Amino acid sequence: MTWIWVAVLGLLALIAAAFSLFRRIRIPREPEREGYQDEEASLAYDRTSRWPVFALERYIVLSARGTHRIQGTLLDVGCGPGFLAAKIGHRYPSLEVLGLDVNRYMISLASARLSRSRRRYGLVLGDASSLPFSANSVDIVVSSLSLHHWNDPSAAFREVYRILAPGGRLFIFDIRRDVPHFVYYAFTWGQALFSPRAIRRTNGAVGSLWSGYTAEELERLLAAQQFAGVAVRRGLAWLVVKAGKPSN
Repeated sequence: MTWIWVAVLGLLALIAAAFSLFRRIRIPREPEREGYQDEEASLAYDRTSRWPVFALERYIVLSARGTHRIQGTLLDVGCGPGFLAAKIGHRYPSLEVLGLDVNRYMISLASARLSRSRRRYGLVLGDASSLPFSANSVDIVVSSLSLHHWNDPSAAFREVYRILAPGGRLFIFDIRRDVPHFVYYAFTWGQALFSPRAIRRTNGAVGSLWSGYTAEELERLLAAQQFAGVAVRRGLAWLVVKAGKPSN
């Protein structure tokens, strides 16, 4: 009967290991773990943005709108090298698409990419906590993999609320910090094995995870504002935020 006890103990060990791997990791938010995206890192990010995982990210952002009508003016906060703005502009040709980024070199990369299009885009150098747009002037704000970089998210959300027109909508996609343990290990090994040198140097993938928020933290941040219809949905390694400005 010894083999039965060995089998039982082995099964229990496997269950314990699986439970540990799928349990959400508990780490403090430490944005300083991710370095600044200099020109070399920005170029590396531009290249990796073509990877299928980032195509999936853009698909999720576009799908987040649900039945909401896309029209008017859209602002992509933290537009990076312009992949999401280009995708949105291609899908909605009548939409005015604006992009904003705090990184001057990222703006130059986005400008080069978007200039190949037949349509016009507006690109602005600026910070999310002080948006250079007038009140009630934007119908839709999107942001993808940028929120964890914002130095003052409370100020940024106030600014987003200010510039949104009544009835306007906010859609955010970002990495979540409380991923399952196996996802954290995948980030760590994936960065070590596949990330370009400049991203490894700035600790781009793992640092982004340490810089991210949990759903509960974002719900508290948004609750401090006047947004309506706030919903924060968890994915495997990401969060999707939907919120709106009430109509007058």
